Amino acid sequence: MSNITKEKTTPKESAFENPEVIIDKFVDVESYVEKHTKTIGIAVLAIALVIGGYFGYRWWTQTQDEEAQKQMFAAVYYFEADSLKKALNGDGNNLGLISISEDFSGTKAGKLARFYIGTIYLKQGKYQDAIDNLSKFSSDDMLVGPRANALTGDAYMELNDPAKALEYYKKAALHAPNKYFSPRYLMKAALAQELTKNYVDAISTYEMLIEKYYDSQEAQDAKRLKARLEQMTAEK
Repeated sequence: MSNITKEKTTPKESAFENPEVIIDKFVDVESYVEKHTKTIGIAVLAIALVIGGYFGYRWWTQTQDEEAQKQMFAAVYYFEADSLKKALNGDGNNLGLISISEDFSGTKAGKLARFYIGTIYLKQGKYQDAIDNLSKFSSDDMLVGPRANALTGDAYMELNDPAKALEYYKKAALHAPNKYFSPRYLMKAALAQELTKNYVDAISTYEMLIEKYYDSQEAQDAKRLKARLEQMTAEK
């Protein structure tokens, strides 16, 4: 008969059963803190800096945007009055759009300044400068965003690059489609397709315009241009 002895096991004590367990754990934590005071202090400071930096940045950005909007008031006034030089460069007392776009580049107003600058350069025939500025502007706004794309397309058309223009006209037409501006952008897209000899695509674009925006002025023009293209392609 073999002697097999069972080891006597002691159940693990829980903190709920023995308050001394809590004391032991507290002593362990206290000892750890004493040994790593410097490391813990650095970590806490880092967290505080991140949180403080986040809220500080938000406050600074809001302040900058408010200042940029104040500066934009005079610049937009000159833009609407067609005083384009003052709109771009300022009047000596107020900043112009160029300075606003550079000094407040991280703000909404600073970005909007790029839109105005691009529009002015397009009017002045500085097409590449217009593209460069409009490409730095983006907006989810259902009017301004598509408008910026359409103007970029216009600049490429002036540079005799209808293929690139088509890319931006499509963006303009398909971004937040609406009956007020989308028909105009579709007409521009169809014209760019004609210039690149994509007649079948141009006919499809005219058809889309006629079906979706049948009561627009552009739809009447689209019917005429579509018929002309269909006759032209049938004769080939």
